Amino acid sequence: MNKVMKEIFSASTLNTVLAVVASFVFGGVLIAFANENVQVAAGYLFARPADFFMAIWNSVFGAYDALFRGAVFNYKLDGIVAMVKPITETLAYATPITLSGLGLAVAFRSGLFNIGAPGQIMFGAMFAGWIGINLDLPFYIHFPIAVIAGVIGGALFGALVGFLRATTGANEVIVTIMFNYIAALLLGWLLKTPVLQAPGAVNPISAAVSDSAKYPLLFGEQFRVHTGFVMMLLAVVAVWWFLNRSSIGFQFRALGHNPNAAKTAGINIGLTFVLVMAVSGALSGLAGTTQILGTEKFLTTGVAASYGFDAITVALLGRNNPWGVLVAGILFGGLRAGAVTMQASQGVPIDIVLVVQSMIVLFIAAPPLVRAMFRLKAQKGGAQ
Repeated sequence: MNKVMKEIFSASTLNTVLAVVASFVFGGVLIAFANENVQVAAGYLFARPADFFMAIWNSVFGAYDALFRGAVFNYKLDGIVAMVKPITETLAYATPITLSGLGLAVAFRSGLFNIGAPGQIMFGAMFAGWIGINLDLPFYIHFPIAVIAGVIGGALFGALVGFLRATTGANEVIVTIMFNYIAALLLGWLLKTPVLQAPGAVNPISAAVSDSAKYPLLFGEQFRVHTGFVMMLLAVVAVWWFLNRSSIGFQFRALGHNPNAAKTAGINIGLTFVLVMAVSGALSGLAGTTQILGTEKFLTTGVAASYGFDAITVALLGRNNPWGVLVAGILFGGLRAGAVTMQASQGVPIDIVLVVQSMIVLFIAAPPLVRAMFRLKAQKGGAQ
């Protein structure tokens, strides 16, 4: 596992960018293949080839233009608010994805392949949600307590994985996958009990979070982006400093490079396993707070959505660098925001975006494949 991860993360920035480009090219092929006008024009390809290639261009350009309008700037609408709303949607989606991606990057840099972000997001959301719903306090007390509770919830759920790895040698990949099921089933059960279920509700849904526990909106009621985005930016800076400037961060990186050497140097390997997973889980728990206290405001079984699994790709795409994770998180937030417009205006299924994301994973996980596609030479001293 470590050998594979080192090969992935040793790939150049150019290799990573080309992996994204190749994914969009592959998505364009699928868009053209599924387009009805392209299929019709293919029937008389040899008689009028220009029609066929024009149909391909219109289908692919139209889809990606709609993706841009839904994710960045919708120049076809009237009014500045409507025009810039897409970028705020992108930032709203990017916030939990980037936070959980940072958590996974911390684990990956430390040699632990954490797949438990979905469960850690759920635990963070449950802890923060309970505080946000049931306590009646002023904002300056209620809000920080709810956020801290969410961070603690994610940290505890992550630390338990580190504890099992340290004491029993249990593989963190298997354990975190199983813990995702535990978190999902526990959340589903609690939402059917008085602990979390809204009074008088039939469906598994909680009461609304108190206004005093919500993330304040950044640009008013017309936009969903909230101060959780600012907290995410601060987390990026904090994680960068932590990994590259702090002594504990050095221990994390040493563990990732060579556990045996780290042990010889006097680093407590067992304790470091627990700390790594606690920090990783805390960041995912913080992502959970941005969901329940910021975007959703109600606790449901879908509070984690697919953010935890998207975070794996974001961490890989960002090559475990906090700044790279930020860029990758915004990219994935844009894909989520733009997919709706792409489907509504062009009839392109949202599944195409999922295919693009999946292809990014494939190409990121196979640097030699990307190098072969673009005829690149392997880096000297890097992965061969």
